[in-house]
Amino acid sequence: MDASDTPDVPECLTTPHPAGEDTRHLDVPPTDAALPRRDFLRIAGASAGALLATGCAPPVAFPAAPAKGVERGRGTAESSTHVVIVGAGAWGGWTAYHLRTRGVKVTLIDQYGPGNSRSTSGDETRGIRSSYGDRATGELWTPWARTAIGRWKLFEEEWAKPFRTSFFHETGDVIMRATREPFITKTIDLWKANNVRHEVLTGDEARKRWPVIKADDITVAITEPDAGVVRCRAATQAVAAIAQKLGAELVIGRVRPGPIVNGKMDGVILDNGTVIRGDAYVFACGPWLRKLFPYMENRARIPIGHALYFGVPQGDTRFQFPNLPSFNFPGVTGWPMLPVDSRGFRVRGAIAPPAPAAGTATPAPAPAAADPTLQDPDLSSRWTNQDRVDGARRFLAARFPILANAPLLETRACHYESSVNQNFIVDHVPDTTNAWIAGLGQAEGFKFGPVIGDYIAQRVVGLNGDPALKKAFALPTEQYDRPPG
Repeated sequence: MDASDTPDVPECLTTPHPAGEDTRHLDVPPTDAALPRRDFLRIAGASAGALLATGCAPPVAFPAAPAKGVERGRGTAESSTHVVIVGAGAWGGWTAYHLRTRGVKVTLIDQYGPGNSRSTSGDETRGIRSSYGDRATGELWTPWARTAIGRWKLFEEEWAKPFRTSFFHETGDVIMRATREPFITKTIDLWKANNVRHEVLTGDEARKRWPVIKADDITVAITEPDAGVVRCRAATQAVAAIAQKLGAELVIGRVRPGPIVNGKMDGVILDNGTVIRGDAYVFACGPWLRKLFPYMENRARIPIGHALYFGVPQGDTRFQFPNLPSFNFPGVTGWPMLPVDSRGFRVRGAIAPPAPAAGTATPAPAPAAADPTLQDPDLSSRWTNQDRVDGARRFLAARFPILANAPLLETRACHYESSVNQNFIVDHVPDTTNAWIAGLGQAEGFKFGPVIGDYIAQRVVGLNGDPALKKAFALPTEQYDRPPG
């Protein structure tokens, strides 16, 4: 799509249907009516071919018709010509985008709006990398992350200009360690297996390249030069706006799943009683999945992560993009200030306080905090307490001493979701053939948005693809050892 065709894309965010409006008319085709069913597979095939031609197909390509090794799912592409997506965050927005490019009618519903401050994708920035040597899912995630990096770059090339901003910043990423621990070794192995351009540096080489980092104890550093950082909230809102420009309808409102009749979900129900019906339903609503589906209660956890943004010295560009990569130390990640909006130097994680000296009385422990897995994403506080601020400052003093006393500009916090099997979930709602659960990003889901949204879209229209992927993303049957709380 040429940029000249979309001069007013950002304004799409101002045109959702309010929750109080009767949206039952959404059951009929919108003004840019969904494609006739006979044309659906033809367009889907053309889209897949275009993706392959540009070199940005997902790790497993899906043709328009089943081929050897590609399963046809329950519910064919021809029957899913109107998809209702609950959740307009990273996964829901990208799913809407990919479905619209395939000619599928889409209704996108979010209770607070794309990129809102309660959402998992509501932080300001997210790192985009493929270093997953510390994950049991690393062999799957590494090639998917590499595809995602490529797609984020394409998104930047196509949409930064129409929005008059930047989304993806190729900062590069460096992981520094005192010893060549298994995370380092496994990540290098995965990079080599996937032909990922990278470097392995000695401690001396790392200190010479980035003198603002105090790395006296570092003996090994590995880099992914084309990794980067995406402006998360801005990108999430942009993807939702583009989906609307392509014809998706955005509805602001809270819903609950409709009844299941003969193995199919019959609509979703807004708080005011309005029913919105489609051929298929996708629930990509992050930490709210546990509230909507009792099945998920003891198969998912929703802790809160905190990010802090510190001011960099005036006129000192050493801590700004593009002069410093994103970084990873044990327990702490972060990146330089991005000059687009200058939120600040980002730190996620902290260094624990030093142990008391011998013979010193140990302070009484503070009262135990409430179990974060019990927190309600509608009600939980996003406040960052002083202990986290102090721990982040200890990190700065240890690794970026020039910033030890930098002003704290803002903090961000969000629930993220982790599943009992440590993998994404893209599978049918139990006992249905037309409703899907898509979520459990494991605190990494945003970066995969352009790829996982494509995968979800293809699953929903009836293309299951590689049976191994279908199995990997299946709803887990196992549960945590203890119920929440």
